[in-house]
Amino acid sequence: MNRQNTDIRSILVVWLPLIVGSVFIAVVFRLGPGPHGPMRIVGLVLALIGFAGVIVSRYTLGRSFSITPQARALVTTGIYSRIRNPIYVFGMFFVGGLVLVIRRTDLFLLFVLLIPVQIVRARREAAVLEAKFGDTYRDYRKRTWF
Repeated sequence: MNRQNTDIRSILVVWLPLIVGSVFIAVVFRLGPGPHGPMRIVGLVLALIGFAGVIVSRYTLGRSFSITPQARALVTTGIYSRIRNPIYVFGMFFVGGLVLVIRRTDLFLLFVLLIPVQIVRARREAAVLEAKFGDTYRDYRKRTWF
């Protein structure tokens, strides 16, 4: 991949979503419902950390990213050297942060329901990766969290 294609990919996969998402979070923080106290600020920080983590994780995956479990490559660098499923982990930080910003009970219930969904998704991915990469994946699992 040449330098120009890498730059365009970086803009489309990292910078554009980061800017659009940050503006969205800022608008929800500023104009969204709920009290504007310290808990809202904690929620903002969690949402921003979660969102940035999702973007960085997605970028690190590169062409290995897919919506359904597929074993294109075993990515073990960057954030993936510590966490097997950082998109799920940081996605929960993002959703949890938004729940704290908006403070709606139904969103809290959605957050709680998403936890087992993410665990099931992670297990399905693990099965696909283990089937393709065998001992290499099992060793990777031993050195990483979730």
